[in-house]
Amino acid sequence: MRKDALAVGEVYHIYNKSIAKYRIFNNDPEYIRMMSVIRYYQGGKPAVKFSDFIRSAMVKKENYPNIKISVPEPKKIVEILAYCLMPTHLHLILKQLKEKGISVFMNHIQNSYTRYFNTKHRRRGPLWEYHFDNRLIRTDNDLLGMTRYLHLNPATARIVKKPKQWPWSSYKEYLRENGDNENI
Repeated sequence: MRKDALAVGEVYHIYNKSIAKYRIFNNDPEYIRMMSVIRYYQGGKPAVKFSDFIRSAMVKKENYPNIKISVPEPKKIVEILAYCLMPTHLHLILKQLKEKGISVFMNHIQNSYTRYFNTKHRRRGPLWEYHFDNRLIRTDNDLLGMTRYLHLNPATARIVKKPKQWPWSSYKEYLRENGDNENI
């Protein structure tokens, strides 16, 4: 049970860590899988599990890393405002659009990725430290600060020198495409 209920229309920093700082994203296919799962479950519970969806005739294996998954606006249970996947954890800034949207969304993405990871690495048991944690973002200033924190995370952790070098965050989506940001 959450100390503070997640409310429709509110924005939250959602995060979770792997158990014992276990590395849960080891290569591009694993990051791609999680990003695809995140987009897929934005609409709540779809007709088929993500693993069945990508095995279906709709998705050819060679196209899987490039598939664009989009959920129509009225069906979305969360809006993804920012994200950053790190080797041992994830950060999301989400706006809850439907009652229990964030809880349902996080349950789906964490369970889906855990099943995939455990099968791939021939392991058993939980992957995540806890269900997930959250912080309410109350003001535009808080949102700006949290987005900055997320996007700087890979550079702060010394994985890359500059945030734009990390492909597993929404940082590049926030940049203008005019080339004025070469030093960022």
